[in-house]
Amino acid sequence: MAGLIDTIEQKTGIVGQNRMEMLLFRLPNNPQLYGLNVFKILEIVHCPHITVLPKLHSSVIGVIDSRGITSSVIDLSLSMGGPRTLNLDKQLLLMTEYNKSIQGFVVNKVERIVDFSWDRIKPAPKGIGTKSYLVAVTEYQNELVEIIDVEKILSEISPIKKVIQEQTDDLKSYLQQIIKPNAKLIVADDSKIALKQTVNTVKSLGLEAIEAHDGMQALEIIKQFQNENRLDEIELLISDVEMPRLDGYSLSAAIRKDPILKDLYVILHTSISGVFNESMLKRAGANGFIAKFDPDILSSTIIKSIESIHNGFKPSEGVLENMDKSDKASENFRYDKRKV
Repeated sequence: MAGLIDTIEQKTGIVGQNRMEMLLFRLPNNPQLYGLNVFKILEIVHCPHITVLPKLHSSVIGVIDSRGITSSVIDLSLSMGGPRTLNLDKQLLLMTEYNKSIQGFVVNKVERIVDFSWDRIKPAPKGIGTKSYLVAVTEYQNELVEIIDVEKILSEISPIKKVIQEQTDDLKSYLQQIIKPNAKLIVADDSKIALKQTVNTVKSLGLEAIEAHDGMQALEIIKQFQNENRLDEIELLISDVEMPRLDGYSLSAAIRKDPILKDLYVILHTSISGVFNESMLKRAGANGFIAKFDPDILSSTIIKSIESIHNGFKPSEGVLENMDKSDKASENFRYDKRKV
């Protein structure tokens, strides 16, 4: 099974072309076809011996040792409200990396890896409710493929412990002195839980956020501001990478190619890990990227980005002290202070 993804690192050239490699798979006793981006998958193995521990979440079967790291094993069927998976020795394990953590998802059968264009992938239908784990859909050989909101599943199993704290009045006042009146940050993410987390972090800084549910909608919002001669109200864009219709890399590249939009500051906010993120950063024209999700790191990134847009502003001593505390957590932040 591992041979299916041996060439993933050689496929990174498709990133930035609004394309993705999707692994198609099925769950036990479930005819539905599901899909995951191969960049999230480390390896595919037959389900090994699992150590059961007490007081785990009901969807977590136990833990295994994977590459020297203790990783949780999640019953994907059960986590989405389906039946509990039986006969684990006959199942497969998708070892994945999301938000800087490694976990295995139990599946029954791996079909194949398929190259999809993001414009073939559509947002989840409206009206499916907040309890749905469906984030997008597409079609393969006349069969519906459901793309799972893994971030929602992981947030329910292991909620983010850090509470998004309201920032100090001094910091908010400092930011308001820097940015223009009516300044807005556009936040693009197809995961409802990730979008909510990011927007709440922006609001905690006393800033206004405009929500977009995929890259195409974000670009349409930006174009609308341009048509209304209000482009200067957009302070910066925070965008997920994996999104239906238009991914974050292609969104950033489209902005850079537009002579009017090219100076817009872009931060890619992604759960994808790996060195290809760094190599794609300049190709896509983004100013920086950070891994999901830590509100302290995101807050610090937003502050640093706003400062780099408006060169020469320095916070007061009290604000500096608060920022230093946040900066200690921001080692994974990569950014370019210059306009790309």
